[in-house]
Amino acid sequence: MDLIKIGKFLQELRKEKGLTQEQLAERTGVARRTVSRWETGANMPDLDILIELSDFYEVDLREILNGERESERMNEELKKTVLQVADYSNEEKERLLHRMHYLFIAGLIGLAAFLVTVLLGLDETDPYEFIGSAGLGVATGVIIIGIIFTSRYAVRIREFKMRLLRNARGA
Repeated sequence: MDLIKIGKFLQELRKEKGLTQEQLAERTGVARRTVSRWETGANMPDLDILIELSDFYEVDLREILNGERESERMNEELKKTVLQVADYSNEEKERLLHRMHYLFIAGLIGLAAFLVTVLLGLDETDPYEFIGSAGLGVATGVIIIGIIFTSRYAVRIREFKMRLLRNARGA
C-alpha cells in the first residue's frame, strides 16, 4: 500500500469538494494535523473514517486504498463486511481501553499505599513495609505495561506470540 499515493489522492478529493483541512477535520471529528498526516502519507485514517470518506467523496473504498480512481463501484455486500470489520476493531479497542483503566486504578491504589506508608513513617515497620513495597511494585508494573501497550512494542509482541503459536502448531 502506497501511503503517499493514497495521501495525494485524499488531498485531491478534499480539494475537489472545496474543503480546507480544517473543515474536513471538523467533519470527521479529528484534528487538522491528523488530516495533514493523512495527506502527506504519514498516517492512514481508521477504517471507519475511510468508509465515511468514501461515502462523502462518493468514491469506492478500493479507489482510496489504491490511491487512484477506478471505474467500478464497491458493492454493498463488501461495504457491509468492511463495516463489520471496523465495528469489531472498535470493540477490540474498547476492551483494551477498559483493561487499561483497571490497570490504571490498580496502579493508583498501589502508589497510594506506598505514599501512605512512607508519609506516615510506617515503612520501617514489618507488615507496612511489605504493603508499601508491594504498592510501589504494582505502580511501577502498571507504568511499564502502560508504556508497552501505548507503544509500537505491543504490536511486535503480538506478532511474536503469533509466530510462536504457528511454530508450535507446525511442530
